[in-house]
Amino acid sequence: MRAVPQLSLILTLALPPTLIAQQAETFSLPGDGVAIYNVAGEVRVEPGQGPVAVRVTRGGADAGKLRVERGEIDGRETLRVLYPGSRVVYAGLAHGSSTEFTVRDDGTFGHDGDHGDHHGGSDGRRMKVVGSGGGLAAHADLRVQVPAGQEVSIYLAVGKVSVANVNGRLFIHAHSAPVTATGGRGELDIDVGSGSVQVSQMEGELTVDTGSGGVEVSQFRGGVLAVDTGSGAVTGSGLQATALSIETGSGDIRLSSLSSPTASLETGSGSVTADLRADVRSLTVETGSGDISIHAPASLGAQVEIETASGDIETDFALQVTRHSRDHLVGRIGDGHGTVSIETGSGEIQLLKNPN
Repeated sequence: MRAVPQLSLILTLALPPTLIAQQAETFSLPGDGVAIYNVAGEVRVEPGQGPVAVRVTRGGADAGKLRVERGEIDGRETLRVLYPGSRVVYAGLAHGSSTEFTVRDDGTFGHDGDHGDHHGGSDGRRMKVVGSGGGLAAHADLRVQVPAGQEVSIYLAVGKVSVANVNGRLFIHAHSAPVTATGGRGELDIDVGSGSVQVSQMEGELTVDTGSGGVEVSQFRGGVLAVDTGSGAVTGSGLQATALSIETGSGDIRLSSLSSPTASLETGSGSVTADLRADVRSLTVETGSGDISIHAPASLGAQVEIETASGDIETDFALQVTRHSRDHLVGRIGDGHGTVSIETGSGEIQLLKNPN
């Protein structure tokens, strides 16, 4: 009779030490505003019912050393995955790559000025995430379910984020991670230190800010659409916005099928092409070095100023010229109700009618 419990004990001890830790756990986060923090892993965001639900799946040889804590910080319910030590090894990061940042003792990091995230207390410790070598071999993959109308902020140091069909206010902050979002309505704010961003089939308001990485937006309809990247091309198609702002320090801007009464397109170095499908009240296009090609409806009416330090100016609109030189042209098209300003430091400029 005693052999049975002894055998049971032997089988339990023979289990891999991370088996239990790798099983998924689900946490419920009530409240109007929720913040989620994780150092390394993949984050999937999708629609849900009731309060925000987060499914946490630990991974890696040291998965059992991770802790998950909850609690209110600065008026928001939070979920935080805590990583001990100062060096994390994450296989999802490219070999030889690394990311460094400061994490506080409570597992929070980053700074979101709009949401009071920079709370008092310890400034935390420096943490480094590497793709290989020695350190804590652990990560956590998250599945976040967001009910309609909910506000959720997600902080991720390294990994990737995917969003599908979420209706609410979603703020994504990542140090080094690509972000993809498709479908959904409401407000989406993406802030990435390094990584590409792709957004498609969204209604509402969209803000994208990246230090380095290309941005692609397609089939957007709604209010403000703003993109700012330090280095990377910006492409867009099927964009309908009340106001559009795109700025890149270095990279091309390529837009097709654009409808926005006000639009500002600026790159420090790169070409700009835009296909306008509706008249504009205000259009500003500027590049330090690169060609500019704008196609607009034949019904365009605007006060126009075009300038290039080195390059030709071409237009097929009937333009009433008020001032003209080799590199500078000022005049009026149609009723002149809008304003169009186009400038390049070096390159050719085209302002042409859309083909029928």
